[in-house]
Amino acid sequence: MLGGITWYASLDNPQLGMAEIQLTSVKVVNTNTVDNRVTLEVSFLIKNPSEKTFTVSNIDYELFANGKSLGRGSYSTEDVALPGRAAFYPGSQIELPTSLNLILSDSAADEYNSIINGQELKFSARGKMVVESAWSLVERDFETSQ
Repeated sequence: MLGGITWYASLDNPQLGMAEIQLTSVKVVNTNTVDNRVTLEVSFLIKNPSEKTFTVSNIDYELFANGKSLGRGSYSTEDVALPGRAAFYPGSQIELPTSLNLILSDSAADEYNSIINGQELKFSARGKMVVESAWSLVERDFETSQ
């Protein structure tokens, strides 16, 4: 019986694996020059090209500017029950915003200064997204840029 339930649940996996993620924007929300800290809003557009409704419970990512790592961030609704999460119906797309705190460091000083001065940078992200249906979940690696 348990094997049958597991098999049935796994039928969703190919469709859940079709979920698409794209980095859409990186915006400065707050600048604290005293603590040399910037809060960024990092937004991802999630698309559902499949015929299965799903939710996204977690996105863990590393953000890059001009190829240099700025830090790690995450989006999580793991503590929210499945019915309370954003539902991605077939053919739908939803933008999910996250926050990333960037602290001035020697390794990314040029990028930090470019961000606070409003200069244009090429942002990219890579990480892992967890896509769930009522019966199954799939972890999907991704790499995306603006």
